[in-house]
Amino acid sequence: MSELVCELLGERLMDRDQAEVESSPLGCDGRLVALYFGCSWSASCKEFTAALADFYSRFKQGENGDKLEVVFISSEEEYKPWQEFVGQMPWLMLPFQDMERKIKLWSKYKVTNVPTLIFIEGSTGRIVSRNGHLIIRDDPLGSEFPWGSKSFAEVMAGSLIKNNGQVVDNSALDGSYVGIYFSAHWCPPCRSLTRVLVETYRKIKEMGQKFEIVFVSADRSEESFKQYFNEMPWLAVPYTDEARRSRLNWNFGIQGIPTLLILDQEGKIVTRQGRPAVLNDIDCKEFPWHPKPVLELTESSALQLNERPSLVLFVDSEEEELEPAKQLIQPIAEEIFSEYKAKDEDPPLLFFVAGEGERQQQWEFWKRARLQEFNTPFPSTTSRGTN
Repeated sequence: MSELVCELLGERLMDRDQAEVESSPLGCDGRLVALYFGCSWSASCKEFTAALADFYSRFKQGENGDKLEVVFISSEEEYKPWQEFVGQMPWLMLPFQDMERKIKLWSKYKVTNVPTLIFIEGSTGRIVSRNGHLIIRDDPLGSEFPWGSKSFAEVMAGSLIKNNGQVVDNSALDGSYVGIYFSAHWCPPCRSLTRVLVETYRKIKEMGQKFEIVFVSADRSEESFKQYFNEMPWLAVPYTDEARRSRLNWNFGIQGIPTLLILDQEGKIVTRQGRPAVLNDIDCKEFPWHPKPVLELTESSALQLNERPSLVLFVDSEEEELEPAKQLIQPIAEEIFSEYKAKDEDPPLLFFVAGEGERQQQWEFWKRARLQEFNTPFPSTTSRGTN
C-alpha cells in the first residue's frame, strides 16, 4: 500500500542533510509513521524535539527499530529557520517548498496547536493515536509498540474514588452506561459544563437508568483536583494515578477539554459528543445520545462546526419546515455515517438544518464557538502541569 503513503506525503521526503529519500517504504505492513507537526519559533516544539529525539534514538536500537519513522511537517514560512531547526532532527521531513501538501496535512489532521505528534499505520493511513506526545512520555522504551487502543476494561483497571475519599472498585461500572469526563477546574467551559452535568446525572439516575460518570482530571495540582471534584456526585480516577489518567487520554485520543464520552454497557463508545448532547437535551429524553446523522443547528450543536467540514441546509424560518429538510438530506448523511462507522472512524462531514430567518443568529453561534474554542487544548509541553 505504498501508493497511499505516497499520496499522503509525496513520493520524496528529505533527511536531515536535505538529501531526497523515497517515501514508499513507509507504507509497508507493520510500519507506523509518526507525523510531527511543529515549528522552530515555539519553545514547546524545541523542548519536545529534544524529547522525541531521545525516544527515537532508543527506539531505533530496539527490536522494532525498523517499524517506526517520524516525518516532520513544519508550519515555517521562512527557509533559514526551518533549515536550522530540521538540522537537529534525525528523522525525515516534508520538503520546505511543498507548502500545499503541508497545508493539506495540517487541515486533514485538524492540527490546532504545536507540538502535535500523530501515529498512523503506514499501509492503511489509519490513525493509531493522536496523542503521541503522551505515548513517548509514558512508554519511553517503546515496549508497548504499536500502541493500539485497548478495551475500556483494560485502561480503566484499578480503583476509583468518591469525593468523600471512599475507594470504589471499578466493578461498580459493570452493566452501566458510563460517561468519561475529561475536565479541569482551570478551564471555564469545563466548570460551566459541570454545573449542567450534575443536574443531568441526577435526572438520569431518577429515571432509573444505570449510568455512572468517571472524572479524569487535567488539573494542575491535587488541591485543585479535590476542590473541583468536591462539586461532583460521581466517581473519579485518583489524581495520584497519573499513568492511568494519561492512558485514558491517549487511548481515547482526547485533544482538549471539556470532553465527555458516553460508553455503552460493553465499554464501546456511543458518542464522543457528550457535551453538546447534554446541553441540547436538558430533560435527558434522548439518553444515551446515539449520534444523529442530521442535527438542528443550535447554539450548543454549533460547537461542532469547529471540528470538521459541515453542510448546513437553511430553510424557511417556520419550524415545521425543518423536518422535511432533515428528510431531504437524511439518506445521504446516513450512508456516510454507516460507511465510516464500519471503519470505526468519524464521518468527514457533518450535516445540519437551520431556519433561513435565523441565519444571523446561527452565524453568531458559530463565531462564539470559535472564540470559546469548543475544546480547550491541553498545554503543549512535554511535562504536565505547565503553561
